[in-house]
Amino acid sequence: MSKITTELLLERAVPRSTRLRKIETLNLSKLQLKTGDLDPRLFSRLRHLQKLDLSDNLLDKFPNSLTLPDLRVLNCNNNKLEDVTALKQFPLLEELTYENNVYLTLNDDYKVMFLLQNLRLLNGKDITKLANHVRRVNSRKLTSKVTAHWEKFFRDQLPEKYTAEQVKSIKKKFLKSVQTNIVYGPSSLSEFTRWRVKMIAEEFLAYSLGLELNTDPEPEEKVDENEEESTESLREAAEDVGQVVYIYDPLVMVAPSKRKRNHSKTASRNKRSKTQANAEEEAEDVSAEPLHFLQCHSKGNSREDFRTQLWSCVFEPLLDCGARKDPIVSSSRTVATCGGESVCLIDCETGTVLKKYKVATEEFFSVAWTTLTMVINDSRKKSHNILAAAGRRGIVKLIHVAADFCYGEIKAHKKPIATVCFSPTRETHLFTASYDKRIALWDIGIPDCDYNFKASQLLVLEARSIPLRIALVPTCPDQYLLAGCEDSCFAWNIKLDKEQKSRPFEAIFQFPDEDGSMTTSHRVDGLAFLNDDVIVSKSSKPGCIYLWSWSRSFDAKGKGCQRTVPAVILAELEWSTTDLSYLTLSTCPPKDYVFCGDEKGSVWMYNLSNYTTAWSSAKGKRSEKRIPPTQILKWPELRANTEELTEVLINNVVSDPTFTYLVVLTSVNITAIWKKS
Repeated sequence: MSKITTELLLERAVPRSTRLRKIETLNLSKLQLKTGDLDPRLFSRLRHLQKLDLSDNLLDKFPNSLTLPDLRVLNCNNNKLEDVTALKQFPLLEELTYENNVYLTLNDDYKVMFLLQNLRLLNGKDITKLANHVRRVNSRKLTSKVTAHWEKFFRDQLPEKYTAEQVKSIKKKFLKSVQTNIVYGPSSLSEFTRWRVKMIAEEFLAYSLGLELNTDPEPEEKVDENEEESTESLREAAEDVGQVVYIYDPLVMVAPSKRKRNHSKTASRNKRSKTQANAEEEAEDVSAEPLHFLQCHSKGNSREDFRTQLWSCVFEPLLDCGARKDPIVSSSRTVATCGGESVCLIDCETGTVLKKYKVATEEFFSVAWTTLTMVINDSRKKSHNILAAAGRRGIVKLIHVAADFCYGEIKAHKKPIATVCFSPTRETHLFTASYDKRIALWDIGIPDCDYNFKASQLLVLEARSIPLRIALVPTCPDQYLLAGCEDSCFAWNIKLDKEQKSRPFEAIFQFPDEDGSMTTSHRVDGLAFLNDDVIVSKSSKPGCIYLWSWSRSFDAKGKGCQRTVPAVILAELEWSTTDLSYLTLSTCPPKDYVFCGDEKGSVWMYNLSNYTTAWSSAKGKRSEKRIPPTQILKWPELRANTEELTEVLINNVVSDPTFTYLVVLTSVNITAIWKKS
């Protein structure tokens, strides 16, 4: 259609007008408008426009010079906006809505709150309190950090008499350094923090060295010196924006002194080698402290719910390759958790529940992340994290987290799905393991800009019993998959160049029984790779976790299906003697750690870095004695409504790749977050 004309503006005015300068309210919604259609020369004549509706169009940004000096209300819902900084040209703006712009995030909310000093309502929420926090407390904190960074690292680099080239060089280094090293607030706001830090650093240099600013300086605000810097926590701040669904945690921790560093409780040995002694001495330096105990999966948001079981948690991958590289955060601190009717996204540092998805008729058992490169408008590509969640209904929900939108579902199985995982090499390939004794491989496709997608089933793996845990072999993730099942551990060939779509297992693994004989009949409810070769599995044998070699157990050149293969055991880990099932384990491969919870609320941690080198040898011998835990984190005393919570089972324990945070999921609807010191 044609671009905006004077006649169109007069016709769409509310009420209709005969002069552009008389228009106060203008409705330009549902016109398929693109950014190029907003002609600054024409809009500059709307000198008295106060309300503008641009919803349901195709705008990806705003021109920088629309010149609407009296604009108070702006509606940009249902567009394709990617940036909000151009909105600063409307300084009198009081009400702004831009919901359903899938590329805008919480970072953009904070940017407009800083840029628009008169803004009161954002997406229908009163943000007055939060905006004041962003403009005052947040800015004061960041300014202090920027100044300290200059004083500590850069002030002495600049000579008393400096040239323009020296100033230019040090400015470049300083701006890069502050954006890389200054961290403040939750990781979900890292983009906003870098944006503000750069702005503050440029202002600091302009004041200190007499440099010109790249952007117009922001108006200074007087700060109330008596204002408490902690008057508003980030949790409260996020609530005000309406981005957070947070159920207040009614848990009281008894004896605050117990929150101090919890040093390892190490089992005693009669004899220790020098290596083991060194390992223990090093382990004693490891300590962790509990940060948060959250009750955010309650059924019907009930504070009395201490029965919902929590099952799965996975840290969000960083968008650090491809479209966006994040030089600041070395590891994500955002984790997805599931249990009961809900899936939550939690910032581990602040304990803020960033988002919450609920399906009243579902019980979620598993979540998994992938990063899809999606094509946006003008054929540009951008990476986005997608979360898959599945459970009792046998349906996989696909959630575009940044857009806060569940864009589709896959009816994968007629029975519950126990676990899901994505291929590390093929971003759209998703494995689903179900109570129907099948593991299916799906291509979930890549959604277009309207979220249209096509999913297809590529493969079905037949199991003898219910698959509980699945793991792709790191050295050949497109060829072999392992599954721990109700009655054994199996391996399948999953190469897609084979014509056979439905496949039986290729190998079944034998493990030692309680009397030492080899057997295939045992439940495997924990399964993960510690590195490219070493597998960690937990079976029904009480008090034992096995470490075994994939390459030495499975001969890829062997012929025939359904072979019985003895697992080559490298070591056993000492663990609880409970016979309870489904208390699963996890690994942190970069740090050579294994984690497993028990029936008493404790987390058993094993640092195996002093063993892995020996195991990697082709002649590596099995460790004769069980390896005790490096550390046991004890469950602290927690009270809910004055009653102490007891009989806590640890269903799952997961750390981030850098082993900074440890997320513990329980049988009593509590997500516990520990931080390594």
